[in-house]
Parts: sequence; structure tokens; C-alpha cells
Amino acid sequence: MSRFRRPEQFDLLPYIGKWLVIASVVAFLAGSASALFLFALDRATAWREANRWITWLLPLAGGAVGWVYFKLGKQVEAGNNLLIDEIHDPKKVVPLRMVPLVLGGTVISHLFGASVGREGTAVQMGGALADQLTHVFRFQPADRRILLMAGISAGFASVFGTPLAGALFGLEVLAIGRMRYDALLPCVVAGIVADQVGMAWGVHHMHYAIGEVVAVTPWSVGAVVIAGVIFGLVGLVFATATHQLGGLVKRWISYPPLRPMLGGIVIALALWALGRAGFDAHRYIGLGIPSIVNAFQEPSAPWDFFGKLAFTVASLGTGFKGGEVTPLFYIGATLGNALAPMLQLPFAMLAGIGFVAVFAGAANTPLTTIVMAIELFGPQIGPLAAIGCITSYLCSGHTGIYHAQRVGHSKHHGGPPEELRIADVPQFRKKQQTQHVSATKDDHS
Repeated sequence: MSRFRRPEQFDLLPYIGKWLVIASVVAFLAGSASALFLFALDRATAWREANRWITWLLPLAGGAVGWVYFKLGKQVEAGNNLLIDEIHDPKKVVPLRMVPLVLGGTVISHLFGASVGREGTAVQMGGALADQLTHVFRFQPADRRILLMAGISAGFASVFGTPLAGALFGLEVLAIGRMRYDALLPCVVAGIVADQVGMAWGVHHMHYAIGEVVAVTPWSVGAVVIAGVIFGLVGLVFATATHQLGGLVKRWISYPPLRPMLGGIVIALALWALGRAGFDAHRYIGLGIPSIVNAFQEPSAPWDFFGKLAFTVASLGTGFKGGEVTPLFYIGATLGNALAPMLQLPFAMLAGIGFVAVFAGAANTPLTTIVMAIELFGPQIGPLAAIGCITSYLCSGHTGIYHAQRVGHSKHHGGPPEELRIADVPQFRKKQQTQHVSATKDDHS
């Protein structure tokens, strides 16, 4: 006589209940921290715009933030890359000091005129706050990985008002071409609840009107593919330039606080010089939300995307704290706006596709950005946004803004091996090239 076997769904109920509760706690912490951060950021931005002279103090602000991180923040200086590394290779709980350090450092960077974003701050706060629950619940490494992923999702969702894109970001950002479905429920719950928590605190997110969306035709698809190639290459340039400048500055300047101080001097002088030439470069510092909105409303200057890219690379590469994503939105929206007349597409629509596609290429997160386009601009843009984001993702190669990202599955045959860090891809390629040259010489001999 066979014994009665309980349906497996009964075994899943404790798992579902556990992560509903834990992910909601993570979401409350991350959503509340993001709300505080966004309110402080709004105040800092408004004050800077009303007192533009404060940009002359950017070198002092950069030096102060650099000194604080040098004295108190060496363990958390890696930021988002630290979280990604801890998920792949858990070692120790992320120090809680990451939260006040990155919050204060980012607000100060914005107040004095650095060109940085906000996603990095929200993600780091969400991940660090979530990881504090590791001791409370005595999590093993497997559950701790999921906890950190939920914190990343909550931070991203709450700062941009995109709950589903935030959920996917926590799943997709870890490895190129691979996602972990065991964290799907916690990340989705964390993203949705964190967004609601932010709105409950009174956070209001920017809405962008794209107006006309053209039909999916051979011409529109071809035009978006061309734009996607350009978006991917720009994302590649942004990520590569930021990392290379950061590496050069570290080699040239051994004392860390001097790096953002030097960056502040360069940025302040650039603002002054361009101002003397009759060019208002202040739109390239801070978040640049007015310029992003303008890209959806009227034609932008064709060089705006490059101006934002240059100021952001100078800021992040020299050590100012913040994120990369909002500057990437700016770069993508203004670049899409500039490309629209050449590709005979509505400028607001291509600005919207560029908004997400440059980010898709730079961060290697095509699914996140497709869903983000739908959440921000509506479902009509979905098919063309998907084409733009995927093309950009493919054309950006195996590089990205997050050096700790792993290669889960190569973008093409013969690419880097699985589990290789993005930071190690150049060395892998150099080794491949050396082996190829040696083999060629052996064949000739």
C-alpha cells in the first residue's frame, strides 16, 4: 500500500511566507532610505542652482568626501561592486557605515556641482541595510545572496519609481546572460513594496511624455537597430573611459583625498571657461533632469550627450560618489534626440529609446531596461525599445560600468569564459592575443 505523499505546494508555502515578510522588511528600509535621500538631493540641487558660485568649492568638497572615505570607508569604497562580489562570493556582512557614507557623499557631490547619479547610492543603501538582517535571521550564504539581491532591487525600484525594472535589475546585474530565478519572488516583492513605501513618504517621480510612437515596420526596425548600435558604442565608451580614468588617477595620485580634489578643480575650471565663452555648462552637472525633460519636448543641441559624458567621466573617474545611471539616461535621451532627424523618427520616441538603451549597453541589463521603458513610457514603445536595448547590449561588448559583474554566458561565440569578472576581460583578451601570435609564429617556423 503506497504512502500518501503531500503535494510539493505545501512545502513551498513556508518559503513564500518567509520571503514575503523578509523582502517587505528590506523594502521598507530601502524605500525609506531612498525617500530621505531623494528629499535631500532635491534640496541640494535647488540650492546649487540658486547659488552657482558654490561650484568653486567643489575641490574642497571632493577632498573632504575623499578624506572621510579614506579614514572610515575603505571597506565600503567599492560600492556596488562590493555588493555584487558578496553575492557571488559571500565573505562578511557589508558594514552599515556604507549607508551614511554614500548618502552624505552623494548629496555633497550634487550640492557642490559634480556630475553623478543617484542609483548607486540607493542600491548601496538598500544592499547594506538588507545585509544587516543576516545576523538577525542567521542566514547561510545561499539565503544571504537572495537577501542582498532583494536589497539591490528595492533600492533601484524606489529611487526611479520602476518596481518591475528594479526587481529585474537585482536579478540581471550580477552576470551577463544569466539570471537566478530562486530570487525572483523576493526581488519582485522588494521592488514593488519599496516603490510603494517611497510614495507613502511623499516621493514623486518624473514622468516623460513621448507622444507619437511609430508602427513597427522594416524601416523603423532598421532605424532603431542603427541607433542601438550607436547607443551601445556610447555605453562602451562611457564605461571604458570611466574605468580607465579611475585607474590612471589612482596610479598618478597615491593619496586618495587628492583625487576628487583634482577632479573638482578640473570641473570648476571647465564650468568657468565654458561660461566665459558664452556657453552654459551647468546643465551638464548634477542630475540634469531639466535637460532630460527638454529632450522629450524639443530638439536638443547635438553635443549635449558628449558634454554630459565628459563631465560625468571626470566626476566618477576622480572619485566623486553617486551613480552612473541617471547620467546615462541624460546621455541616451539627448543622443536619441540628436539622431532622430537623421533616422527620420520622432525625436521624443528616440529620446525615450536612447534613455534606456545606453544604460542597457553600459550595465549589460537589457531585460531591465525593456521593462523600464514600458513602465516609464507606456507599452506602445515596448517592441522598438526592446530592439534598441538588445542591440545596444550586444554592441557594448564584454565591458560595463560594474567591474564585479561576471560573464554568465558570453554575448557571442568565442567570447570570455563563464564566471570571469568584467574587470579581468581585457587581461583575458591580451592573453588570447599573445597565444594567437605565438601559434602563428610557430606555424611559420
